[in-house]
Amino acid sequence: MAEQRNTRQRRAVKGVLDQLEGFHSAQEIHEFLRDSGEQIGLSTVYRNLVSLADANEVDALRNDEGETLYRRCSSGHHHHHLVCRTCGKTVEVDGPAAEQWAESIASAHGFKNVSHTFEIFGTCEQCQR
Repeated sequence: MAEQRNTRQRRAVKGVLDQLEGFHSAQEIHEFLRDSGEQIGLSTVYRNLVSLADANEVDALRNDEGETLYRRCSSGHHHHHLVCRTCGKTVEVDGPAAEQWAESIASAHGFKNVSHTFEIFGTCEQCQR
């Protein structure tokens, strides 16, 4: 993969992600940037988020409505997420059983070089109260 240029816009997107908790849409990140005085287009925000996700610098997941949400990775290795539908609290979890299952299913169907995402959505303990 080619090294990405460290542009002003890329630094701005990374800076916002460092400040935000949980997952956020590109539109939310764009709005936060604009509110802080950053002159950046929504398409530039999208482009940088996709690039950062491809470089494993941010986590990306699809919510129940199919929208992609982003957040800064707190671990540098492959992981999965447990996400509260109510408050957005996110817990990074390792899933060796899921990894083995994905490899097994792929192999059984003749697939190689497989990648996957795996998120579990539910209601956290605090939101259940």
